[in-house]
Amino acid sequence: MTARTIANMWEVVAMPGSADALVKWVFSAALPELSLATGLQRSEVYRGADNRVVVITLWSGEPVTLSEPPEELVAQPPMSWDFEQVQR
Repeated sequence: MTARTIANMWEVVAMPGSADALVKWVFSAALPELSLATGLQRSEVYRGADNRVVVITLWSGEPVTLSEPPEELVAQPPMSWDFEQVQR
């Protein structure tokens, strides 16, 4: 039986001019906190031209989502989705 891998995609839209600060918060606060969770395999951070910040984490069990970002940095509340890897 193959191990189950779950990807969590967390997405938030930054306030205009706040994307750099939001990315900094992800790296300095959210990811260090998340790194303490059991089952985290990897995390990747992406930034879009439209002020979106996306964090994708891979888990070997139930995923844990990122904590709420500082309210003053976000234009819309974060959204989070889980995806299960499909074997070919």
